[in-house]
Parts: sequence; C-alpha cells; structure tokens
Amino acid sequence: MLGAVNPPVFENSLFAFATAEELGEAVRNEDERYVYWRGTNPTVDLAQRKLAALERGERAKCFGSGMGAISATVSSLVSAGDHVLVLGAVYGPTTQFLRYLEKFGVTHTHVDDLGGCDSAIRSSTRLLYFESPSYMAYAVVDIAEVAAWARERGLVSVMDNTWSTPIFQKPLTMGVDLVVHSLSKYVGGHSDLVGGVVVGPSRLIRPLALTEYQLYGAAMSPHDAAKVIKGLRTLPVRMAAHQERGLAVAAFLEGHPAVRAVHHPGLPSHPGHATALRQMSGFSSLFSLVLNTESRQDVASFLDKLRYFRIGVSWGGFESLVNAPALSTEESVRATMGIPVGLVRLSVGLEPADELIKDLDHALEASLA
Repeated sequence: MLGAVNPPVFENSLFAFATAEELGEAVRNEDERYVYWRGTNPTVDLAQRKLAALERGERAKCFGSGMGAISATVSSLVSAGDHVLVLGAVYGPTTQFLRYLEKFGVTHTHVDDLGGCDSAIRSSTRLLYFESPSYMAYAVVDIAEVAAWARERGLVSVMDNTWSTPIFQKPLTMGVDLVVHSLSKYVGGHSDLVGGVVVGPSRLIRPLALTEYQLYGAAMSPHDAAKVIKGLRTLPVRMAAHQERGLAVAAFLEGHPAVRAVHHPGLPSHPGHATALRQMSGFSSLFSLVLNTESRQDVASFLDKLRYFRIGVSWGGFESLVNAPALSTEESVRATMGIPVGLVRLSVGLEPADELIKDLDHALEASLA
C-alpha cells in the first residue's frame, strides 16, 4: 500500500458497511469478513495467511496466547462425555486445561507410547494430542505413524509444533490434522509478544473461528500480528543461528563430568535422533540437561552462578534463559512427569556460543565441584 515495505497496522475496532444487507452477509461469514476486531482484522488476517502457507495448511487462526489457541482447539473437538488421549509429555498448562475440562464431563488419559494408546483408547475417544519433541524430556515420536494411527481410528490428531517451528518441521504434511503453536517463542523471537495459532484444514478451522474464537475472546491484537509478521521475515535466519549455537552448547554439556544426561534430539546419542533426522530439517535450541545431583540447593546454586543465562520461564528469544522444574514445580507433579530433581532446561539464545559455554562451565564448576 502506497509503496510501504511494511504492511500497515489496522487499529480500528470495527468496519462500517454501505447497506444493511452487506452487514448481514458479513456477520454470517465473520471468520473471513471484517466486521469487528474480535472476529478478524486485516493485519491479523495477513499473519494468518503467512502462517498457513508456512505450515502447508489451508487456514490458520491466530489467538492472543498459545493457551488461547490450545484451549479453543481442544474445546472445538470435544463435548461432554468425550475422552482425549495425550501421548507423551506435553506443556504443563495444556494438562491443566484438560483437567479443567473434567468438570464438563471431558476426560483424558496420558500414555507414554502408541502401545499405551492401544490400551487406553475408548469408544468415547475423539482426540489424540501430542508434542514432538516432547515437553522437558524432548522425546521424539514418529509423527506419520502417530497421525496414521489416529486417522485409522477416527480420531482427530492435534500436535504442538512450537519447538521446531514450521521452518524445521511440518506435521500437516505427515498426516496430522491440526497444528498449534505458541507464537510467543521462536516465531515472535524477541520476547515482546504473546500469541498463538492453530493451522489446518478449513473444515476444522472455520467452525472454531466462528464459535470458540469469538466466544472465548482470546483475539490477537493487530499490533501483535504485526510483530508476528516481522518475526516471520527473519525466522529462517534466526533458526539457523539457534540451531548452530544450541548444538554447540549441547555437545559441550554432554561431555561435562557434572552433567548426567543431555536431552537434545540433535545429538547422535539421543534415542530419537534417527527419527528426528527423517522428519525434521533442523533443530531448535531448547533442550534439557540433568545435573549430577539430587539436591535442590545444588540446582539453585547452578542457576544463580550463571551470567549469560538469565532465569526465566519462556524461551525462543535473543537472550539465553534457564529454568529448573525442581524449583518451581510441585514434587508430585514432577514425579508424575518423570522429571528428576537435577533437570534443567536451557533456551540457547543468539549470543556467541563460546561465551555461553564459558558461562555454563564456570557455573558447573562453582556449584557442583
């Protein structure tokens, strides 16, 4: 527009119509027509079209948060009396939301593998939800196999693809029905945005856009959509840099005597490495390590001695971040998820890898010597 290299941000909350008939037609198709900010907006729509194209999906719907996208997606697929299968470890608030749905008669079962799915599936099961790589442990599953298993049993498959981004992994091309993302992470990339998206076929996105999106009120703002668009422009370059730095740091930690294990699917030692190479074109820089300790104090000391890695709960931005579930998650929850005391999550940012390695080495020696 007018030669602008950046798309304009449409700030208006509503759109006017020339006739009453035109208004009526627009309201009936508010998932595609501009009526009111809560429905859609030209700037948000542009972000949605870019995300759909990148994920190889027909349509996308952006939300004001990742959990907005997840909760609306799950809600659109289940009713009272239905059952959800959850494969592997998933984002903590996703599990919390599924527990919340129990008061409406929607139940769920967590299973470790497809064999567990075979045992846990019910006549009321409608949905299979999973992540790959998985939450905290970064286990890798065969996405095509999981999607085919769900499809053969008439289940809708939903996968969280935030870890890989659409740059490194495209689950829709492997048979997954719907893909969700937290756009707050790598897509935004600058720790200045909270947003989410669901991508998939129109037959599943349109009902969700007309109902759950409207009623839950988790609309994405045009300003946040503009940040998504800006983040997408540099996403391939940033992900290549994240991959390089993340693998360098992970390889260093794998050989450190104070580290018991490193969970990064890009390492040849990872149990899912061969599967990851087959279905992913690259690796992000979020992974976990397990310190050689059973002491929460040792874990806290390690975090406190880090200089470049700042303590924080999110990830995917320029800055390197560290988090430890033992310091922020109830013991019973950690036990259920199989998270040891010494597990630490690292989000490797875009600082020089050698400086990050020096920082980690110093903190490990100072806290676990």
